[in-house]
Amino acid sequence: MQSQGQSLPIAHKGLVFKTSPSQRLFLIMPSQQKKIIFCMAGVLSFACALGVVTALGTPLWIKTTVLCKTGALLVNASGQELDKFMGEMQYGLFHGEGVRQCGLGARPFRFSFFPDLLKVIPVSIHVNVILFSAIFIVLTMVGAAFFMYNAFGKPFETLHGPLGLYLLSFISGSCGCLVMILFASEVKIHHLSEKIANYKEGTYVYKTQSEKYAISFWVIFICFSVHFLNGLLIRLAGFQFPFAKSKDSETTNVAADLMY
Repeated sequence: MQSQGQSLPIAHKGLVFKTSPSQRLFLIMPSQQKKIIFCMAGVLSFACALGVVTALGTPLWIKTTVLCKTGALLVNASGQELDKFMGEMQYGLFHGEGVRQCGLGARPFRFSFFPDLLKVIPVSIHVNVILFSAIFIVLTMVGAAFFMYNAFGKPFETLHGPLGLYLLSFISGSCGCLVMILFASEVKIHHLSEKIANYKEGTYVYKTQSEKYAISFWVIFICFSVHFLNGLLIRLAGFQFPFAKSKDSETTNVAADLMY
């Protein structure tokens, strides 16, 4: 009688291999369950791609309030009086809008990064944010297609199978992470909001009072998280993480062959 943790033999194409309990679970996993898991990951990836495309064109990446420092100092404003000198602004990667206030009423304004603000913003960082966002979208769409292909097809090359899914999920998630890091550095380190608020303002000086990331930025964060969730779904489907050491590589290869 076999013990619970003892390996059992399995025959495949005239060869006999020994399997561990976890590998036996992998072998008997229903094909329908694998399809459901991969379809779920594919739908999540496709939804993320649409979300990032939408986020890319909106001015809802960050909302900020700016204080007209010059006007507030002139009248020595304090407390509720500062509200008359407080403006608001929101922007994304391509355009934005806001309201300046310096004690003489609200002055609405709109702006575009290209070409209006090219001389005042860190162009290289801003272009890289857009570039990595575009790569993020493309890789996410490719990942969605690969998940569906693995759900309903039979991959004949390594990069079309689980290894390709792991690789795409990792690279896509890394691109999403870079987008957030670069945009945050542009806003916080390079004081992007102040540069926008003071653009073509020769008389008044504006200082940032508060900044908070808006819905489009959090869409990027959610999509970044989804890619790592997809990695867990691939593992749940029975495929080892890349470069994970296996006790019996031949048995793993046979198992992957039987899954498809």
